Amino acid sequence: MGGGIWSSAKFIEDWSSARENLEHNFRWSRRNLALVGLFGIVLPIFVYKGIVCEFVILSPLISVSESTYLIFLNGNILIS
Repeated sequence: MGGGIWSSAKFIEDWSSARENLEHNFRWSRRNLALVGLFGIVLPIFVYKGIVCEFVILSPLISVSESTYLIFLNGNILIS
């Protein structure tokens, strides 16, 4: 309970310092661009298309027309 000398691991201090200064030390590289492209653009498009495809497949079962959804098919956006 008494006060003592607090000693922490050097790598923990380095890691926390790097996280605090990330916006100052970040540099764009091929790897960073690839990650942004994959998880920021490609993955959301595939998730969106999968959800829309599921809605279109299930729409006859619930009597909803296909044009009631915001659908991206063949480069055309259909909104009703």
